[in-house]
Amino acid sequence: MDPLERIDEIVAIVESARTMPMSRSNCMVDRRELIEQLEQLRAELPGELRRAANLLEERDKVIAAGKTEADRIIAEGEQEHARLVSVHEIVVSAEHEANRMITEARDEAQRLRDEVDEYVDTALANFEQFLTRALASIERGRDKMHALREIGTFSTEEDHEQSRPLPI
Repeated sequence: MDPLERIDEIVAIVESARTMPMSRSNCMVDRRELIEQLEQLRAELPGELRRAANLLEERDKVIAAGKTEADRIIAEGEQEHARLVSVHEIVVSAEHEANRMITEARDEAQRLRDEVDEYVDTALANFEQFLTRALASIERGRDKMHALREIGTFSTEEDHEQSRPLPI
């Protein structure tokens, strides 16, 4: 289950909990159910965090591979350039060709960097949206709890004597 859905379930449990008599902020919840939900959430969140760390690690590997490939291509271009320059008859054309290869290598390296940046930005944006939704869900839950606390509930003496729930 998605951690956001898990948080929504926890909020729903607290929202639907019966308020304690003569109290605006205390309510009765099934402790076992709430603890179970929180433990499941705790188990799910590290996976999401590991996934984000893996994305960053993957990005670094792709950047390193792109840089290595770009360096290799540039080195080949420079070697080719040196070879062509040594031949007197084709010095001018060799310089042009070597410069073209270097430019292509740099363009390719920049293209790879741009692709990696785009990929990582998208992955981080998705993770940011996940965290934003989680925070919004938590904020809504807290707002509802505060609203319930502000509204408060009133009960009769009979309700108070019949059940004495434990506050959380």
